[in-house]
Amino acid sequence: MPTPADYLALAHAEKDSFVLQQLAQCPYPFVWQALAANPHTPPEALQELSTARDSVWNDNKLLLLLAEHPGANPVVLRAVLEAVAAKLEEGERPYAAVLALAERLELEVDEVRRLGTLRGASARLRHLLNMRLSVRI
Repeated sequence: MPTPADYLALAHAEKDSFVLQQLAQCPYPFVWQALAANPHTPPEALQELSTARDSVWNDNKLLLLLAEHPGANPVVLRAVLEAVAAKLEEGERPYAAVLALAERLELEVDEVRRLGTLRGASARLRHLLNMRLSVRI
């Protein structure tokens, strides 16, 4: 029977998209983060991970990794955008993910800019968000 360490090792090193897709259903947040850091993880698995929840710290780290993933297509990025928006509305602070999304050219500037208007957005986040988005215009 595989151990959590076995799942983690697979999530880090695996290249087979089918295996990576199966690992996205694993119950361990450290495996989700390893999958989100693995450049071979397919968009379908990334999208599934965008709804995974564990704790504030783990969720925010996962959303950051998903926002930065080189294989994240517009569908995945919009799922991450919606997850980040929900976190902000709840009063959480997924600020690193917001700023990573601001650098993704696959998303429209206005889509990302609205994150700064949500309840959990601080003045500093709004400032940094506007700075990053202004470079794209």
